[in-house]
Amino acid sequence: MSFQIGESFVGDGVNAAHINTVVGGRNGPVGTAWATALATPTAGHAPFMVVVKPNVPVQPPTLFVNKASIDPSNHKHGRLTWGAAQAGVAAGIQAALQKQVLQLNAVKDQVVIVAVWVNPQADDEEAVFENNKAATLAALTAGKEDLPTIRDVLESGEPENPYFRT
Repeated sequence: MSFQIGESFVGDGVNAAHINTVVGGRNGPVGTAWATALATPTAGHAPFMVVVKPNVPVQPPTLFVNKASIDPSNHKHGRLTWGAAQAGVAAGIQAALQKQVLQLNAVKDQVVIVAVWVNPQADDEEAVFENNKAATLAALTAGKEDLPTIRDVLESGEPENPYFRT
């Protein structure tokens, strides 16, 4: 495996989760991207390792990259991003291991990058957790199964998303 790319959107409204994942070797381009992102935070974006609890990072090592800038004056958004969304990603990684979406025998050789959208207006901690858990597992599964297929893309109709419809 060179690397796997996945995407998932779960939920609706302000508590929805949009996840992008990249899984690859520690010694390949994904490992390089992982280390580079960790070492180069920018204003409002500070990538960090996903943990099950303090001092227990998930395996394979997973980098959480927030897609929505954290405004220091929006304490709730920061708390939901670093708290519920991060815990949801950790739970999604655990579920992927349990369901063998991520292979246990490959953990020591892999890293995961998870780009996470938490809406600055999010307001429900449990919904943020559950949506990020489900979206992480779904994105990792899509990456493993190389989904969507070209046929899925060609047959999906006009482009649309939760913020735009034609």
